Amino acid sequence: MKPQLQATDIELRMLIEAVYLQYNYDFRDYTGASQKRRVLHALHEMDCPTISALQAKVMHEPAAFSQLLQYLTIPVTEMFRDPSFYLSLREQVIPFLKTYPSLKIWVAGCSTGQEVYSMAILLREEGLLERAIIYATDINPQSLETARRGVFPLEHMQLYTENYQAAGGKTAFSDYYTAAYGGARFDQSLVENVTFADHSLSTDSVFSETHLISCRNVMIYFNRKLQNRVFGLFHESLCHRGFLALGSKESIDFSEYGNRFEPLAKRERIYRKGT
Repeated sequence: MKPQLQATDIELRMLIEAVYLQYNYDFRDYTGASQKRRVLHALHEMDCPTISALQAKVMHEPAAFSQLLQYLTIPVTEMFRDPSFYLSLREQVIPFLKTYPSLKIWVAGCSTGQEVYSMAILLREEGLLERAIIYATDINPQSLETARRGVFPLEHMQLYTENYQAAGGKTAFSDYYTAAYGGARFDQSLVENVTFADHSLSTDSVFSETHLISCRNVMIYFNRKLQNRVFGLFHESLCHRGFLALGSKESIDFSEYGNRFEPLAKRERIYRKGT
């Protein structure tokens, strides 16, 4: 006998299904606790007494859906986040990438773009940026627009600088940005070869023959079914012996694809596609 659902949980399922049917955004396989917390926060901010009231508003007002989307995809990111990851990337992955005449790199779930600019800076310092194409994807159009602009709060620069230095940075971090537009505007030449694109890991297809996929701190919001789908997507997208980078609390080990990847830097969650 199935346990009885609370009214709030039923309303939440109906909201997520309505969002999928009306707007084709699929949050059905996102983890329930995090999703519920975000929706309840949206209730308060959007002045709705119940999830059912929020559903009615979202169904009839596209602007309300755009507002809800910001709560469902709250970005938590920073430049050179987990510096030891970028140091391992620099020391253990870059030497392999240097053997290719051209590169395709996919930053999946790029949020507001801090990881994209971090990756571009690392590639420039290693002499690879000019021969790399970077796909930066996310399901949130507003986050993608922030990423395209490359303007981040000035008060974050001290933390970003410390991260950059710990990640093996080779110059002054301030060389990469200027104070403008009320923030720090990053050198747009860093993203000349970047394609920013709306892409859902729940429903969309592959970017073929990529050499490195970075999808960090995204999978923690997915249930096991969706995680397996995404790992399959990444396996299909990567070239022979390509690299996959995950977040510090994520692992491929217990997924259906765990035996198809080899750990390269296990602590930093960097894997290589098996032979």
